[in-house]
Amino acid sequence: MTDEEATPPAPTDADAAAPTDETTGETIATLDDVDVDRFYDAIEAEGRPVVTASEVARRLGTAQAAAADALDDLVDDGAAGRVNVETDPVVYFPAEWQALAERERIVLFPDRREIVVDQPTQYTRAQLSQFAHLVDSTGDRTRSVADGETATRGYKYEIRPEDVWQAPFDDVEQLLSLLRSTLPRRSADLEEWVRSQWQRANRFRLFTHADGYVVLEAGSESLMGNVARQKLDEEQLVAPISDTESWVREGAEAEVKRTLYDAGYPVVDDRDLDAGDPIDARLTVELRDYQTDWVERFREQGSGVLVGPSGSGKTVTAIGILAAIGGEALILVPSRELAGQWRAELLEHTDIDEADVGEYHGGQKEIRPVTIATYQTAGMDRHRALFDSRGWGLVVYDECQHIPADIYRRSANLQTKHRLGLSATPVREDDREAEIFTLIGPPIGTDWSRLFEAGYVQEPEVRIRYVPWTDDLARNEWANADGRDRHRIAAENPAKVDEVRRLLDAHPDSSALVFVDWLDQGENLADALDAPFVSGEMPHRRRDRVFESFRAGELTTLVVSRVGDEGIDLPNAEVAVVASGLGGSRRQGAQRAGRTMRPAGGSRVYVLATHGTSEEEFAQRQMRHLAEKGIRVIESEAPAPDEGPAAGDDG
Repeated sequence: MTDEEATPPAPTDADAAAPTDETTGETIATLDDVDVDRFYDAIEAEGRPVVTASEVARRLGTAQAAAADALDDLVDDGAAGRVNVETDPVVYFPAEWQALAERERIVLFPDRREIVVDQPTQYTRAQLSQFAHLVDSTGDRTRSVADGETATRGYKYEIRPEDVWQAPFDDVEQLLSLLRSTLPRRSADLEEWVRSQWQRANRFRLFTHADGYVVLEAGSESLMGNVARQKLDEEQLVAPISDTESWVREGAEAEVKRTLYDAGYPVVDDRDLDAGDPIDARLTVELRDYQTDWVERFREQGSGVLVGPSGSGKTVTAIGILAAIGGEALILVPSRELAGQWRAELLEHTDIDEADVGEYHGGQKEIRPVTIATYQTAGMDRHRALFDSRGWGLVVYDECQHIPADIYRRSANLQTKHRLGLSATPVREDDREAEIFTLIGPPIGTDWSRLFEAGYVQEPEVRIRYVPWTDDLARNEWANADGRDRHRIAAENPAKVDEVRRLLDAHPDSSALVFVDWLDQGENLADALDAPFVSGEMPHRRRDRVFESFRAGELTTLVVSRVGDEGIDLPNAEVAVVASGLGGSRRQGAQRAGRTMRPAGGSRVYVLATHGTSEEEFAQRQMRHLAEKGIRVIESEAPAPDEGPAAGDDG
């Protein structure tokens, strides 16, 4: 090496100010040297989408502290993002990558007929709900530095045969048009499968012969011989009429439809249904446009299930259908309380004579042109002949999700009548919801998101809150328990009392309902909140007074047991807190959320689940039906009582 080569250049003013490495004597890159371009160079050199400050410092030859300061400046300028992770205090990434990650991405797996959506918009979820079934919601739950919460990021859908059969379209081309506009690419195989399933839904038909008996008609000789006559016996089919037609035994229509549905062939029901003895009932309220559409669609079909969110006016629509049919009607309900509510609604919204409306249950037994009966009473053998002999033109099944249960199912055999089901949540945890549509009729309903957008029903903001254990005694009791006791202890986590109080304090001017599944928990919460506890043990008259005080604003908070899930006229509220739930029942979750769905004003639904227990999965399952309908469900960690609210979290 020459003297010239060994002699370093004279230092400049900048060099004199720059830090140097104590070991090598080399100049260390300054804070100004770590700009966006050099940050990208470090990202590329690491070969990973995120980097730590120490990795940037190593790649750019600077001190870690200087790199961290420079990266924080890039974050402040919006050029980078950062997040805390367990393996290192902070990692950094380019800001536009965050925007890309937050974009909606739809991935289709046509062979499996599955759709995976990251960050789906409400519009996309609502569109998918018309032809696909939400199987699961996926994605890690993280706690955002910005606002303390994040929505579940991924949704997995499956297109099942029954989703195609029940799709709310007049022809398959309308369904395929929606499919093409929603999915990122076309799949000829998937579209061909959808066409084939649509055809299967129209291959069998029931119709009334000119001589008055019912005929099952198949789309081909092969279908009649290899499907219908193989699956059905002389208990359902009296005799062949032709190669494609069979005489159906009277009273076996429901079994024929169930059996063929299970075989993959839903039956089109074109029978001439009884109009019933005429009644004089005129609707005295003007229906909304979508309610009028529901009435017309029902008149065309003769049977069906109105599926709509709470507050969408299904009861009023049913009364409009009753007036349009013009025949005597039997209305079946789960409880006496609902029978009384139906009577009041009928008298308020029609000009029917009060003497023509009767109730038939354990409290009173009146058969009138319009009779409201409980399922239990109507299903009893000693009352069946009385109901069967009446000339009903319409049978209404309120809360029809109960129909598959044995005691309720008997009443669904009134197959010669117009049949109308009502339900916000025709889902069952035993996967027998298909029977609802075979026993009553196909679904009729407007896309929920359209009702939200039109302002007819207020979309609730739904948040699942994961509550930590703060009571060591309760946590240890849970850890040493099994089965139902373990679930009960998690549900009654004492920390939920503080969380409920904190949530209600965040909405001091809002009316609130707090739901519980355990009586002891309800009593404890009622004491802590100084609020009434409405349970099955509260006398009906006192319950009515409490509800009236709540409606009038004299009471702002009620604690309600499972008795409030259905069957009583529970007032709507602006805030609902589900402190414990029924093992992940989707129906219960949607019903409780529905208590906040009103035509105007904001509403919040909070579902509390003890962190690290089965309640987490239960809460996610409970809200799945709402997510499927396009409602955004947000998940977040509830802070420990001594932490205060999460950053940017208003509850």
